[in-house]
Order: sequence, then C-alpha cells, then structure tokens
Amino acid sequence: MTPRSLDHVALWVADRDAMAEIAVERLGLHTIQRTDAFTLLGADARRGKLTLFEAPEDAGGPRERGALKRVGLRVRSLDDLESRVDLGEGLEVVLVEAETESDFDLDHVALFSPDPGAAARAWEAYGFAPAGPNRVAVGGAYLELHEGDPDRPERPLLNHIGVLVDSVEAHTAEAEEQGIAIDKVVDAENTVALFVWGPDRVKLEYVEHKASFSLS
Repeated sequence: MTPRSLDHVALWVADRDAMAEIAVERLGLHTIQRTDAFTLLGADARRGKLTLFEAPEDAGGPRERGALKRVGLRVRSLDDLESRVDLGEGLEVVLVEAETESDFDLDHVALFSPDPGAAARAWEAYGFAPAGPNRVAVGGAYLELHEGDPDRPERPLLNHIGVLVDSVEAHTAEAEEQGIAIDKVVDAENTVALFVWGPDRVKLEYVEHKASFSLS
C-alpha cells in the first residue's frame, strides 16, 4: 500500500449547511462542491478537505464522537486566527502553524483507540509510516492515536478517512492479497475509490483522481 497524501476526512452530519457556514466564516474555507448527498470544504480541491455527508434520515439527531477525537488543519500563520474552532455536532478543528503549500491543508486526524501503540503499528499495513509514539504519517500529515474507547456508536461522526493513491486497481489487488477487509469500490465522476476497514473498524478510502478531475 502506497498512499501519497491525506486527501480528506469525511463526516456524517445532521446539519451540513450550518457546519459549512461556520467553517467558511471562522476558518476561511470555501465550498468546493455541494451535491444532494455531500458538501466538500477546503482551500484547494487537490489538497486536504472536509467532506460533510448528510446523515441518513433514520439516523438523525446529534452525532456521536466514536473514534474521532479531532481534526487538525495546517496553516502558514496563526495571526488573527483562532487556534481551536468548534464546528458543531462534536467536531473540533485545531489549527497547526507549520510550513505548507496551501493554507488549511490537513495536518492530522486524532483517533481514539483502546491500544494506541498496537493501532499505530496496525496502520502501517495500510501504507502509513511510523512517525513517533502512537503516530503514523502519510505525505507529511498524520494519524494520531489516543487512548480511549472508540465504541461503535449508532450515529458516528466519522464516516471515513481518505488517502490519495495513484492506482485503486493496484491497491485493491494488494488488499485482497493481504487479507484486508474490503467494503466496496466506487466509480464516480471524478474519482474511483476503494473502501476498506482499518484498525478499530475505522473506514479508510484509497481514492484515485481520474484524468477528468475538474473540481476547483
């Protein structure tokens, strides 16, 4: 498995328009795309993004944190910016000052695990590199593992984590060879994606941008 970068974090939300409004006003993100099913937020369509999926009607009400502790966005400077922003529904975003090609790129995703060390080691089989105690890296961004019970809530906030790859076909073959649990493969207008189950039942998407990729 050879993911290139942390591409997006996808969330189930009850009110995506309200969350998107806060992200635009307080973080400076913009709406890259809005469909009947999801809203895509970011500073650059080809960099780290937040995907807000409309929660199913039969799973309404407040979302439950589950495995997700927080999301970190990377910025060149914290001047005039809040270091922590509550986007609602249990989603906390922290801003990390660091070198970055694009402001508001993804810096990290913090996850709860009953055994952070074991989880970090397990993520290596999915193409993540060791990056210190209880942390793994992909393309300069990180998954941070924190001790806690991710549980399996009925209304989880986290939908999946997406990483960019050159070939979904190659990753599907490798997942099958390694015995990684595959959920589905989705062929969409701009992307093709392989969804698998990662450590602690966190869903991971390997996403390939098609040559026709045209979001801006």
